[in-house]
Amino acid sequence: MTRPADHEPWRRTRARAQLLAGGRRADTAADVVRRVFAIQAQDATAAALGIRVRGRDLGAQAVRTAYEGDRSIARNWFMRGTLHTIPAEDVRWVTRLLAPRVIGATRHRYRDLGLTDDLIDRADDLVEEVLGAQGPLTRHELAERLTVLGVDPTGQAPFHLIRHAALVGRVCHGPVRDGEQTYVPLDDWVPWPAEPMLTDDAAVAELARRYLAAYAPATMDDFTSWSGIAVTASRRAWQDLARSGAIVVDGDAAVLARQEPADGSATPDVRLLPAYDNYLTGYRTRQESVDAAHEARVWPGGGVIRATVLVDGRVAGTWSRGSGGRAVTVDLFEPLSEQVQADVEREAAAVTGFLHPAG
Repeated sequence: MTRPADHEPWRRTRARAQLLAGGRRADTAADVVRRVFAIQAQDATAAALGIRVRGRDLGAQAVRTAYEGDRSIARNWFMRGTLHTIPAEDVRWVTRLLAPRVIGATRHRYRDLGLTDDLIDRADDLVEEVLGAQGPLTRHELAERLTVLGVDPTGQAPFHLIRHAALVGRVCHGPVRDGEQTYVPLDDWVPWPAEPMLTDDAAVAELARRYLAAYAPATMDDFTSWSGIAVTASRRAWQDLARSGAIVVDGDAAVLARQEPADGSATPDVRLLPAYDNYLTGYRTRQESVDAAHEARVWPGGGVIRATVLVDGRVAGTWSRGSGGRAVTVDLFEPLSEQVQADVEREAAAVTGFLHPAG
């Protein structure tokens, strides 16, 4: 499984695994998220578009229903302490696995903000209590409630206290109210799973298996970079999966032992990925998805990752929404065939229809 010189085989295989090539799409928002395990979700609109692009005729209401109706998917801080959308049934074990390292890495910020361990503990209790008593509340509303503990509602302290309450499994993101995200008690929003919770090495191995199901071919370094797991724990999980026969390791890369058959279609598959899409953030390196000559147009600096045009797993351009979001402007890296250009235009219309449904 040596990394191919032209990257094309890996691009196509990875894109198929991400439901982004070979005509692969899922029927529901929950199916999308279960298949790719985690949708990058710092930006809520981008997260919804990330589900759309992997789904079959999914509208914005279907995505919102998955979040707020059947609650089959949930948005919270997971991998690397970054907002992601994952299957609701996986929230607790993933939180328990990943949160300690995130909290440890944030200790210096807590100190800078004057957040002592005692204050953080009291804030955890208060946030969960007021949400349970008063229903979903926005960040601003929670900041006002935290003033009883002497917390300045105008600074960064409320954000870090709300995030900490989420990282220790007390709260999660709830419904959107008037365009603003609210928070809810996790136990009220996401039922406890019937199966025993995964812990320790078993949890790391399962996270690695889920990652490879959605991202392979990939390396252990890719998994470590994506998850935020310690290198030693990642290596142990990689070795355990290889010994059990769950994965096949060749060189520095691995795939699941049981792979889905490759698609034989020669028809180009065109998708418009949102900004910060996990197809671009799920690996330690970039060369398999974006040609080196165009990297700066996708990653212009300042932490920005632009929305992109994907053709069979290869980034062929970027796109943006105009004023009001009703027009999509595409900036291609090079001319495309008439067929692919027509598919780009259809995808652009689908994005506009998703964001601004008729009627």
